[in-house]
Amino acid sequence: MKTIVRTIIAPVLLALVVPASLLPAQVQAQPAAVCEQPVTVQAGDTLSTLAARYLGSALAYGRIVAATNAAAALDASFAPIQDPNVIAVGWKLCVSAAGDAPAAPAQAAAQVQAPEQVQQPAQTAVAAEDSLPIWHHRLQEGAPHPLTIDYLRSQDYSGSAITVEQTLAPGSNYNRYLVSYRSEELKIYALMTVPQGEKPASGWPAIVFNHGYIPPEVYRPTERYVAYVDGFARNGYVVFRPDYRGHADSEGEPISAYGAPDYTIDVLNALASVRQHPDVDPERLGMWGHSLGGFITLRAMVTAGDIKAGVIWAGVVASYPDILERWRSRRPPATVPQRARRWRDDLVAEFGAPEENPAFWASISANSYAAELSGPVQLHHGTSDADVPLAFSELLHQEILDAGGNVEFYAYEGDDHNLSGYFSTAMQRSIAFFDAHVKEK
Repeated sequence: MKTIVRTIIAPVLLALVVPASLLPAQVQAQPAAVCEQPVTVQAGDTLSTLAARYLGSALAYGRIVAATNAAAALDASFAPIQDPNVIAVGWKLCVSAAGDAPAAPAQAAAQVQAPEQVQQPAQTAVAAEDSLPIWHHRLQEGAPHPLTIDYLRSQDYSGSAITVEQTLAPGSNYNRYLVSYRSEELKIYALMTVPQGEKPASGWPAIVFNHGYIPPEVYRPTERYVAYVDGFARNGYVVFRPDYRGHADSEGEPISAYGAPDYTIDVLNALASVRQHPDVDPERLGMWGHSLGGFITLRAMVTAGDIKAGVIWAGVVASYPDILERWRSRRPPATVPQRARRWRDDLVAEFGAPEENPAFWASISANSYAAELSGPVQLHHGTSDADVPLAFSELLHQEILDAGGNVEFYAYEGDDHNLSGYFSTAMQRSIAFFDAHVKEK
């Protein structure tokens, strides 16, 4: 068992505080807000999704109803909620926790009407498929739930031969290609680098590279993560960076990595395809992931047995219960389809909250299988990461230790989600880790 924990200290910046006496009189005299956290309803929002997003539980929607009606009694810009099943785009709601909003006189609340311009519009019929959970298309009678690790382990990942679609400008000491492979009958594209020079007798070591969330409609395989890919490619690795389904030219529908296994399946088929490539040593395979890609990497490492080592930067690597409880401020980007945004609520509605059904929630969490990781893991996380809580990496670090695994953990004081301040240090450590556990058999 091996563990390394390091924290890099960054210089402390002192904030300037302006005394209240120096503020303009009109600023000093501002009254307390009726609601500390007002929210405007967007397309696809429901009270349950708002409660899950801001309060950490879909079942806490009643707190939004109470806070909004209390605020509406004092401020006509808020829309009182008569029926929790009916809210409209444009309504102004209050998501303060119970007790945060001022008490509303019952008579006043009854007199307040929703502003005319935000009355509930006529609803267009929604396709039945859109109302189903995003994992519904994978449900099979008698088979494990599609989000479980058992389901991932039960699938066939044969991949395919890798086809070169386009030869790109080379890097400093490696060649670059836009390639494709097959995943569940879909044509998936990827960026692939191959070292120049004489190939080792057994083939080059390879790293499957899992990128973080980028809106699928703006994703381009040759943009973003350029320095990350270059760092590994220059050091003698084949790098294979798959474009998840629905991204760039990859076929299929882009979908939530947390609410469906599709992206993980694409990565496991990428791993199988890389294993077959004539330039690659199938016994020397590693995996790297950032953010959402870290979530995928962890799931892949408890599914496939031939990933010799994994490196995860700022990963969403907590268990599902911890994601629900500790990722409260996470608001899915507007580019994420409605069905993909509501996976939390669909899971709670179908299986109950984690405390009500712990066995199910454990079955879908890769953390429950920490003792069965395919190889050692190295974790990196900035302490000022505003996108993914530092606690996620801390929790996984302890879980792997408790399971008797091999893990290294580095925290970077004051650094952000991309480790911008300590990029070179994190990259050097990542390369050294892969060299020790992947390159050197």
